[in-house]
Amino acid sequence: MSEVLIVDDDHNFRETLRELLSDAGFQTRIATNAEEGISLLQTTTPDLTLCDWKMPGGGGELFLKSLQSEGLLTTMPVIILTAHGTGLNAMQAMQLGAYDFITKPLDIDLALATVARAIRHMELQREVEVLRQHRFRDSSLEDLTDSDERWKPQLIGNSPAWIEVFKNIGRVAATDVGVLLLGESGTGKEVVARAIHQNSARSRRPFIVLNCAALPPELLESELFGHERGAFTGAIAQKRGKFEAADGGTIFLDEIGELPLSLQPKLLRVLQEHTFERVGGTASIHADVRVIAATNRPLEEDVEQKNFRADMFYRLNAFTVRLPPLRERQADILPLAEYFLARYTQRNQLASTGLSADAVVALQNYSFPGNVRELEHLIERTAVKAGGRAITADLIQAELIREKIAAPGVFDAQAAETMPFHEAVASWERHLIEQALNASHGNKSDAARRLGIHRRLLYEKLAGLGIK
Repeated sequence: MSEVLIVDDDHNFRETLRELLSDAGFQTRIATNAEEGISLLQTTTPDLTLCDWKMPGGGGELFLKSLQSEGLLTTMPVIILTAHGTGLNAMQAMQLGAYDFITKPLDIDLALATVARAIRHMELQREVEVLRQHRFRDSSLEDLTDSDERWKPQLIGNSPAWIEVFKNIGRVAATDVGVLLLGESGTGKEVVARAIHQNSARSRRPFIVLNCAALPPELLESELFGHERGAFTGAIAQKRGKFEAADGGTIFLDEIGELPLSLQPKLLRVLQEHTFERVGGTASIHADVRVIAATNRPLEEDVEQKNFRADMFYRLNAFTVRLPPLRERQADILPLAEYFLARYTQRNQLASTGLSADAVVALQNYSFPGNVRELEHLIERTAVKAGGRAITADLIQAELIREKIAAPGVFDAQAAETMPFHEAVASWERHLIEQALNASHGNKSDAARRLGIHRRLLYEKLAGLGIK
């Protein structure tokens, strides 16, 4: 039978609450203020505490801070009960590690349901600790130190499909040939590009990243090759481009399929001759740079449709590495999730938490259309909501439902009715933009024409909605 500690200075409220909990099958203990409750915890270990926020002799804030310093909040949930239900108090209580915050007068059904849920979370937390001792972990995590090196992007996984990626990295890294990474968005192309660079003879030289889809064409040339002072309006000083910055090292060109046709000859010259000119300049600049490019587009089709130069494609395609989507490497979901969870909690100095058994099942039964990036963001959001306690299937499913509203190419009108106005509008905008991009085969100018908006506005919408 679970035991609940009630900390409240109101005698009548304490007795009423004690009776309600006893009728619901809980044992109870009583304290009249925070100091008395803290003292009681020296000799007893209740499964849950219900604590008033404001009391003479110390209230909920003192109680939470004391438990926080002792590291007890992850094993004994605390629910704050208060007649002072302000947003500021609620925020402060949750920041201090409270499981929940309920205002008086109590909604009895809500209070009992919250107590039952908190007790269940505590039980799940204990299960997580047992699972940690038996669960498979990727060996690459165990070999890392506790320094910042531990949390740099890692190639996590041992599935057969991911092992093939490791093999290809091993084959190509020591050479100096260009590499084309193919895969859906969020599969980890930049992480693989970094691994190739770090295992090459160029590892001590710069690794420079540029997303070709993140900038409008008029700025992309300057970003790649730099510009001279006065080359265009606003060019008040000479600027070095990415290729100059990457001299001797590696440049990673993400979303290479979005590179405008007008810039492709200049990039091709760099690939073939290792020389270029800054925008507005005439001096030839030499750059010894290895190029790793990536795309989620079918470049062969773009070549056939004259949207991508054939000679550029063949030059980039010297060695190809295909990155499998997460749905093809299900065995890697758990080690990836645990890695992201450990990294996020340490970086943000949050209480250590874990995944319950039902949460693991929920993750492994999901297809992850957003791949590893979607898994990472899902773990971060649920870690915040778990508040140092076990991440459960309920938390996972709740976040996946919210993601469905904003999923690329999907608009769920029924689900949108339950969303705040601005989120529903953003979901509809995303749906329209995705449709236009698909119809125009990714050509942004054509998509803007189909939408009836200026291309610059489309770029702003793409950036704001996180669409690539």
